[in-house]
Amino acid sequence: MGNCNNVGFLVLVLVGFMFLSKANGAIHYYDFVLQETNFTRLCSTKSILTVNGTLPGPTITVDRGDTAFINVHNQGNYGVTVHWHGVKNPRNPWSDGPENITQCPIQPGTNFTYEVIFSSEEGTLWWHAHSDWTRATVHGAIVILPAAGTTYPFATPDAQETVILGSWFKGDVMEIMEEALATGGEPNISDAFTINGQPGDLYSCSNETTYRWMVDYGKTYLLRVINAVMNEEQFFAIANHTLTVVAQDASYIKPINTTYIMITPGQTMDILVTANQPPSQYYMASHPFMDGTNVTHNNSTTSAIVQYNGNYSIPSITPFPTLPAEADTTAADNFTKQIRALASKEHPIDVPLEIHSRIFITIAMNERICANSSCEGPNNNALSASLNNISFVIPSVYVLQAYYWGNNSGVYSSNFPDNPPNPFNYTGDVGNNTIYSDFGTRVRMIEYGEGVEIIFQGTNIITPENHPMHLHGFSFYLVGTGSGNFNNTTSPKTYNLVDPPEVNTIGVPKNGWATIRFKADNPGVWFVHCHLERHTSWGMDTVLIVRNGNTTETSIRPPPAYMPPCSKS
Repeated sequence: MGNCNNVGFLVLVLVGFMFLSKANGAIHYYDFVLQETNFTRLCSTKSILTVNGTLPGPTITVDRGDTAFINVHNQGNYGVTVHWHGVKNPRNPWSDGPENITQCPIQPGTNFTYEVIFSSEEGTLWWHAHSDWTRATVHGAIVILPAAGTTYPFATPDAQETVILGSWFKGDVMEIMEEALATGGEPNISDAFTINGQPGDLYSCSNETTYRWMVDYGKTYLLRVINAVMNEEQFFAIANHTLTVVAQDASYIKPINTTYIMITPGQTMDILVTANQPPSQYYMASHPFMDGTNVTHNNSTTSAIVQYNGNYSIPSITPFPTLPAEADTTAADNFTKQIRALASKEHPIDVPLEIHSRIFITIAMNERICANSSCEGPNNNALSASLNNISFVIPSVYVLQAYYWGNNSGVYSSNFPDNPPNPFNYTGDVGNNTIYSDFGTRVRMIEYGEGVEIIFQGTNIITPENHPMHLHGFSFYLVGTGSGNFNNTTSPKTYNLVDPPEVNTIGVPKNGWATIRFKADNPGVWFVHCHLERHTSWGMDTVLIVRNGNTTETSIRPPPAYMPPCSKS
């Protein structure tokens, strides 16, 4: 560790974790080893890519304002990157992680150290691979505790638990994705959903491995729920127990008492649960929310057991939660519309009221014309997806490198439109003229310090459905949602500018719209994409580049001494 004589810090060595105290926030060190590991699920065994041999991977635990250095050693079979979902990483896009956007992959047999800088985040976030579909098995929780000398805006819970909702595929996820892209059709759906890596006893060969959460009667727990599912939004509930949602995406909200939540891929929620039922066993369960038309998806249910400590007779029938029907849009809307920022003195919000950049983005499924009409998508074409009718093409050289060093040379073009090329009745009869999208690596430039408003408009092209949109590098305010077409005159009158939730991932309603606002105070190259993995693979992405401000403190930090090189193959 070098000469420590002149530095006053304490070293604690734990398994895979090292902590050094520092005046302006602690520094933590983790080692992540990417490796193939055999796992048995659903009556069969296969090799999956893991971090440190576990599924889910290790939890990163920090206090608000800390910094973590994570050294990722790739002992797997192909290049991988890792993203720290929801961490703003001020001025440091070099460690954000999306492949060929802010870095090239960490190749097998090499390593790369990420510097993850925590700022205003407090609560639960998560990390995951950001290369192809590898996040199916490469993911884990990030727990951000209140800073020293502060506490929660609610009574300190007696204990805490993390629940990660995931997807399990019997097949190889890389092969599934590559086959779908090659044939132009839908990828194979997952074979199960999981809770902390286990499908639960509703699936074959899963009785003995169902995840169990042990609780003590009378205690209140902080349950940290993460949706790491690949392609489906989820309802979640615990039988006979009230859920009090107190935070979303590492930002506190006004408490919501509910019997269920709806959580999209990418989102996190902090929930207070009091073990106040007669000591026994109770199911927690999750199944999809899917309001799309003719969307191929997994419609099964994953479960786990909430088990009270103590002596009691095991019930002959374990209570099971009542989950909304999978296409119950009303239930989904009734929950999400309750979410409002805490907006207290200790946890204030700062919604931009002056807007300098207003961007209108349509979200659509599309077709790509297939040679000889030989593909497996609609009309014998290939499926694609777009934002403003542009299917994003991932470049072979990462965008951040091209931008920072000024050697673009055709890596990207800065002409992503502020509006779709051909406005139309997005949620009505769209005809056939809008099915085909253009392809390109087109980005949107934003000046430092601008107030930015983005209106995401769902469309009725091919398959309308809810889309979870995620923006890297920022938390933003969800100021409004609505059904149908956004109206420039009437829709803004419905905005909530008083206590909108501050989040990093939102569900854009099927055949509806959602408006977000944020201040462009984080210079860098930041990915925007749908968090349904199949849509990202088809091009439902773009990049926002926030230019440097006028000072060093408002400019991108210099790159680290080493960045993974880009392969020429």
